Amino acid sequence: MTQRIALGIEYDGAAFHGWQRQSSPTLLTVQQALEKALSQVADHPVLTVCAGRTDTGVHATAQVVHFDTEIDRGEKAWIRGGNSLLPATARIRWAKAVSDEFHARFSARHRRYRYVIQESFVEPAILARQLTHTRLQLDVERMDEAAQHLLGERDFSSFRAAGCQSRSPWREVMHLRVRRTGPYVVIDIQANAFLQHMVRNIAGVLLEIGSGNKPADWARQVLESRNRSLAAVTAKPYGLYLVGVDYPPDFELPRVATGPGFLQDDFEFVIG
Repeated sequence: MTQRIALGIEYDGAAFHGWQRQSSPTLLTVQQALEKALSQVADHPVLTVCAGRTDTGVHATAQVVHFDTEIDRGEKAWIRGGNSLLPATARIRWAKAVSDEFHARFSARHRRYRYVIQESFVEPAILARQLTHTRLQLDVERMDEAAQHLLGERDFSSFRAAGCQSRSPWREVMHLRVRRTGPYVVIDIQANAFLQHMVRNIAGVLLEIGSGNKPADWARQVLESRNRSLAAVTAKPYGLYLVGVDYPPDFELPRVATGPGFLQDDFEFVIG
């Protein structure tokens, strides 16, 4: 009898060429590493589906995946066995048997990302590939003011990658705030779904505004133009984290700290 298992995954995106399995075996991806580990635990080939594909260099503290198996290993065995076979830069945080109605991508109601920026004259060494660095002093209040122009169900054509394959540019952003916490500036965004590079392109616009190069209203102008060429450059990937995926409560999936851990805070979903 086939059983469906959901997993919560954490990984350091700087160690992988994105989530999605690549045709070249030399390009290690999260999906490739995870499926190899799970296949060994299950003793049969395992294919995974994730809540949201992340690009090269992008991290996750709360990625959710599912897979089907005919082997009943028990939830702890999937965690321990899988982690013993994964690279140190990826970990299974939890495992849970779910109904066949659960789908990591299509059952998700909202996704949440955080983009972390550090202001300092000298670039950091310890977290060099876990955040985005700027030597500028950012105007966080202006960035937060600009961010409010992007709330609601909107056409985000100005913030999608040229190669984005989504059929529609419309997305609903229900939460977008910029705040300072300790030495970091954090862009915290939640939406029903995201276009390719959408968060990094939003971060690029907000960085221009926070640096004083553009007024707060420029975010609205870029959005309404529906023209990617009028926006800022795409922000670097290393500051971006997938920190939450929200599902209907009937699935009873575990809740974990939002992260990333070095921020030393935790916030519940704004919606959901």
